[in-house]
Amino acid sequence: MYAVNVRDHFMIAHSFRGEVFGPAQRMHGATYVVDLEFRRSALDPDGVVVDIGLASQVLKDELAVLNFRNLDEVPEFKGINTTTEFLARWLFDRVAARWRSGELGAHALPSGQSAGLLSMRVTLNESHVAWASYEGTLSAGASA
Repeated sequence: MYAVNVRDHFMIAHSFRGEVFGPAQRMHGATYVVDLEFRRSALDPDGVVVDIGLASQVLKDELAVLNFRNLDEVPEFKGINTTTEFLARWLFDRVAARWRSGELGAHALPSGQSAGLLSMRVTLNESHVAWASYEGTLSAGASA
């Protein structure tokens, strides 16, 4: 299996509900380093897994939705604990939708003899000692 990873970062503020979160129930900030990994079984006709420039731009575009935001004020997240795990899945689904729309290039999608991209993993690194990921297969029909 071949893999390519692109990396970026974003900064947010948020708070959590529930005693399990201790002091994180109060408003606090987080800076995440994001790793977005794409996998496929065979290289595309250009000899790559995915166009790194397109992958980097898609990641940057999706992170811009969150960057420098208080997630407690985002209507889409109302009533949701925006944990690292939750955000990893949220980002996975957004990038998968962009993949399905062809924004990662024609060779990234399944066609003819090519399976295209098979899976993806989103890892949000909270620090050098803690991170969370969401990983799934890519399906042209619906989100993983």
